[in-house]
Amino acid sequence: MLSLIQILLLILDIVWFIILAHVIMSWLINFQVLNLHQQLVAQIWYGLNRILEPIYSPIRRILPNMGGLDLTPLVVLIGVYALRIILINNAVYFY
Repeated sequence: MLSLIQILLLILDIVWFIILAHVIMSWLINFQVLNLHQQLVAQIWYGLNRILEPIYSPIRRILPNMGGLDLTPLVVLIGVYALRIILINNAVYFY
């Protein structure tokens, strides 16, 4: 059972990394450091959007419209971190 917890923690770490990459890339695109007209940048951006949209869309329906500020990644990162804490604190019961 410990292996299952470690696999779940690995998946949560990967999700954490993907969300951080998406946030940093969105900043770089908005500050015009990266250009979506470059094929590689556009493919990575659209790939990250396709991966994260199923996670973001239910939360975007709940959160109020904040104009140009999207707090959805922050809410998802807090959720991922909370799941990590729950898994780590309850790992003792699975031995």
